[in-house]
Amino acid sequence: MSTQLRPTDIKRLNRRWRRNTHGRIGLIVESVTQPFNLGSILRSSATFGVEHLWLTGNSAEPTHPQVGKTALGTERKLDWRKLRTSGEAVSAAHEEGFSVVAVELTRDAAPLHEAALEGDVCLAVGAEDHGCSPALLSNVDATAYIPQVGQVGSLNVAVATAIALAETRRREWQSLPNGNDSSGQ
Repeated sequence: MSTQLRPTDIKRLNRRWRRNTHGRIGLIVESVTQPFNLGSILRSSATFGVEHLWLTGNSAEPTHPQVGKTALGTERKLDWRKLRTSGEAVSAAHEEGFSVVAVELTRDAAPLHEAALEGDVCLAVGAEDHGCSPALLSNVDATAYIPQVGQVGSLNVAVATAIALAETRRREWQSLPNGNDSSGQ
C-alpha cells in the first residue's frame, strides 16, 4: 500500500533529483497578460529549476499583486528581467549560452517529444490569445508543439509551459546512467 511522503521525505527526494540535474533551462514569456497565468508559470519555473526568466511585450510582472495568488511566493526564487522586445529577450538568452525553442504551432515545428531540448535550452511561450509573435518566432532557433489528440486545439499558456518544462527535464533525467533512478546509489 502506498502512503504519502512526509515533508522531510519530500525534501530528501527533491534533493536527490537536484543532484542529478545539471542542464540549464531559461524561459521567455512574451505578452502573457493574465496575472494568474504568470503566477502559474512562475511556480512551474521554480519547480523545474528555471535559471533565467525574461519577460517581454506587455506581460504582467511578478510584482503584480494577483501574481502571488498562484505563484505562492515562488516569484522570489526566480531571476527575472523585463525587456522591451522579444528580440532583446532572445539575444539575452543567446548571450547566456541558451538555444531558444518556441513552444508554438508553426509549419516547421517539431512535436515536443522530438524537439531539440538537449543542452542549455531556453523555452519561449507567447500570449494567451495569439501565442508567440512573428518577431519572437523570427529570432528563435527552433519551434516545437505539444501534440493534442482531443477535440480542443490549444492549451492554456501556463499548462503548456509546465508540460514543456517537464519534458525538457524528463529528457535530461532519462539520459542518466541508471535511467530514471534518482536514488544516487
